[in-house]
Amino acid sequence: MEVGQVLHMNAGTGETSYSNNSHLQKKVISMTMPIIEEAMTNLYSSTLPSSLVIADLGCSSGHNSLFVVSELIKIVEKLRQKSGHQSLEIQVLLNDLPGNDFNTIFKSLPSIQKNLSNQLEAKDAGPYFFSGVPGSFYGRLFMKKSLHFLHSSYSLHWLSQVPEQIENNKRNIYIASTSPPNVPKAYSSQFQRDFSTFLKCRAEEMVTGGRMVLTFMGRKSEDPTNKDGSNSMWEFLAMALNDMVSKGVIKEEKMDSFNIPHYTPSLSEVKCEILEEGSFLIDRLELSEINRSTYYKEYNHSNISEIAANSIRAVAESLLVSHFGDGIIEKVFSKYKEILSENISQDQILLGITNLIISVTKK
Repeated sequence: MEVGQVLHMNAGTGETSYSNNSHLQKKVISMTMPIIEEAMTNLYSSTLPSSLVIADLGCSSGHNSLFVVSELIKIVEKLRQKSGHQSLEIQVLLNDLPGNDFNTIFKSLPSIQKNLSNQLEAKDAGPYFFSGVPGSFYGRLFMKKSLHFLHSSYSLHWLSQVPEQIENNKRNIYIASTSPPNVPKAYSSQFQRDFSTFLKCRAEEMVTGGRMVLTFMGRKSEDPTNKDGSNSMWEFLAMALNDMVSKGVIKEEKMDSFNIPHYTPSLSEVKCEILEEGSFLIDRLELSEINRSTYYKEYNHSNISEIAANSIRAVAESLLVSHFGDGIIEKVFSKYKEILSENISQDQILLGITNLIISVTKK
């Protein structure tokens, strides 16, 4: 599977779109904002730039796409006014894979810019320039030493490819309790290669003293087979797919050849790669957890199984369609909702989601 050519979040604003099923991602960004603000404040104070280039990697589409960069512009403007400096030109580079719904982002840009202008007190703020940069962040995206600030949220747990030589992970689509020992090792090795490549590319593109804040799903345990909120959701989806196999809707060999290009690393795995690559100083490396039950209550989600199913569908449907075809999607997710409903009483669907937050400075 060519992940870079296949993976994209569901486009548009419909019931199963990413735009309508990314409240969790918005909550994670909001929780991370103090660290983002700290990093930008330190960057501005130490460099006093006359212009800034900000990149958001894995921007996706919908309500969250321009949220962080809008907040960053407001932070910079506040710092600029406080210090009595002249206004800055700011270039914003929005990156995602080629299949991303960039059209929705840029259609919303005029209203975002208008709201931003109304919120900023200074009339001489800006100007701001927005550009889309399609491509995989597991390769070079920008010119050398061109970036001052880089942000990425809920993207780096997606791998560049499904790990090789895991054909024996039968009836599973991810690391599960029944996976052979080589499977978690293959996933871990793939993450190490990908994250190392990511760091090398960003090291070339960032200026000395530039800041980078990354947030992605992780795990508390060093054992990747331990159940967490992420593993459970993929196991339930595997159950739905296996049900399709038993009914003859999906061929068994088709099921056995499908695995999700996704990995939730531990804090030590991430730290090891940063230190080994050697281009960045670690300012913060933290774990945070979101309680799914609390999250659902906050957003008044009464039908938990439907919301949970739609959130997975919004991020994984493109992978399923590419492998199995679009004819099975409604049946799979109908069964998936049924399985989730059956497991709510066991609290497996409400397991907490662990997030890793990394703030680094380019040496």
